[in-house]
Amino acid sequence: MKESINESIASLPYFTVERSIEWFQQKHQQSSNTILLFQDSIKTEQNTFSLEHVLDLSYRPFSNGTGLFYLHTNRGVFTFEVKTDPNEFIESYRKLKGDYYPF
Repeated sequence: MKESINESIASLPYFTVERSIEWFQQKHQQSSNTILLFQDSIKTEQNTFSLEHVLDLSYRPFSNGTGLFYLHTNRGVFTFEVKTDPNEFIESYRKLKGDYYPF
């Protein structure tokens, strides 16, 4: 069976925190989204990047269990807050690009 180009190969949940001030009180609204890796692109809630424009993926963990996932593109570096280790997502991307090497 032929694999559809629209099926995601890997996914990575991320979250955003929106801060607002209402009546002299600071409020935090956290929302969850997912980064999807496809055969030809990486999609986030707001952007779609062709794989030919993605230069690298990297991750910086924090001691509290969260971390920052970096998507390096020809349009700049996009940062996402993650609660899960993105190494499987990064490995899938590197295998797809043909420049796989283990961490």
